[in-house]
Amino acid sequence: MREQLECMELCLGVDEEQVERLWVRIKGQPHMGDVIVGMYYRPPDQEEEVNEAFYKQLKPASPSQALVLMGDFNDPDVSWEARHMQSRRFLKSIDDNFLKKVVEAPTRRVFLLDLVLMNKEGLVEDVKAGGRLGCSDHEKLSFRILRGRITSISRIKTLDFRRANFGLFKELLGGIPWVRALEGRGVQESWSLLKHHFLHAQDWCIPLSKKSSKGGRRPSRMSKEILVELRQKRKVYGM
Repeated sequence: MREQLECMELCLGVDEEQVERLWVRIKGQPHMGDVIVGMYYRPPDQEEEVNEAFYKQLKPASPSQALVLMGDFNDPDVSWEARHMQSRRFLKSIDDNFLKKVVEAPTRRVFLLDLVLMNKEGLVEDVKAGGRLGCSDHEKLSFRILRGRITSISRIKTLDFRRANFGLFKELLGGIPWVRALEGRGVQESWSLLKHHFLHAQDWCIPLSKKSSKGGRRPSRMSKEILVELRQKRKVYGM
């Protein structure tokens, strides 16, 4: 890490020694949010037990406001389109944690092995692939993380339901095994889990739009005649 970045390593407490990973929280600037950055290496012969350990680590990291996960996932069998049997567990973890891949081009021959994933639209930009480091046969990836996303926004924004994707919203929430997910949880814990998944689905499916005041734009119920009468009364009473 660069010296000017205030950061700390995170221990997520789930099979820390099994997985080749590093989780770091980078502190945002004043009035800005922090960014969680994860680095992960998956050996080609990694056992399924270790894969599951990584998925468990990813779960507590995913609710963060800004998460970027990168690394060599070393899984040439993953099919992002067809979702073959060998791809489903990995892709389900990606979907469950509302992560979106940024890199599209192959990074080793015809395979997409090196990934950059984010949990917020626009968090990563200027992604470039090309060139190699030392004797590596993987393409180098470079990109920018928009550090310190604003947590308290002064401009008022509202949910734009006219552009919402309700089909995807229903699919995201309907695909969660709620009976198993809520089993053994108390009321407050169940509510927190439901709220977490609901808000994640909302972020993905319902875009925000600025609520414009336009310098005191009048309500639709204020007709021209009423406004003229109000102006006349203001003149009479010196308002």
